Amino acid sequence: MRLAERIATPDGKRRTVRSIFATIADRYDFITAFLSYGQDRRWKHRVADLSGAHAGVRALDLATGTGDIAFALADRGADVVGLDITLRMIEIARLKGTRDVARGGRVAPGFQPSVGFIVADMLALPFPSASFDVVTTGYGLRNVPNLPMAIDEIRRVLRRGGRFVSLDFNRPSNAIVRAMYLAYLTAVGSALGWTLHRDPDTYRYIPASIRQYPGAPAVARLLEQRGFARARYDRVLGGLMAIHIAD
Repeated sequence: MRLAERIATPDGKRRTVRSIFATIADRYDFITAFLSYGQDRRWKHRVADLSGAHAGVRALDLATGTGDIAFALADRGADVVGLDITLRMIEIARLKGTRDVARGGRVAPGFQPSVGFIVADMLALPFPSASFDVVTTGYGLRNVPNLPMAIDEIRRVLRRGGRFVSLDFNRPSNAIVRAMYLAYLTAVGSALGWTLHRDPDTYRYIPASIRQYPGAPAVARLLEQRGFARARYDRVLGGLMAIHIAD
């Protein structure tokens, strides 16, 4: 079955995403740096800045991967839970957590924020309602099999006045730019997938998922439709990426 067909249904996308991310976990940091031209870490720190995290804030990082955003939130003083559906991602994040969490961050000397990691599904968050002041995600919304359900869960666990910040690929509105962008990602993804995993679909999943993704303006509208008072987005990398901020 073709990749596009495998991710065309919620169940098919769920199975495909779980399989792909289990496969790529040990290469995840390399791939995100490679595909972002080395900008990924800077964008994730921008997510942490836009979240407003500080000492006393309780934060949840969804699709945490190897924990970069979770650690950036902790560097700003927040108590953080990082959640991912892939066990190997969480294992790698926990290994990172054995280092000094406040390495070069903004935490006052002697202050040790808390960072914990759990394996769970962001469509069924294992937390009571209104548990967090901040929820973040990097590349999470595009990968969920049911986007409205994911937003509903995020809204549920946020306290009144809380903030959600999301970094992800965008779907350019210009048809020519979109075609060139997706063609580039398909070619590069195929080569990387074959070289690293002997499976070109491993990273061809990225452009395939972007084709199904509604794009930054539509995601902002959906966030407001699902209960956020205000949602906006910042264009990143000339609009090829976007950071959403919803209150």
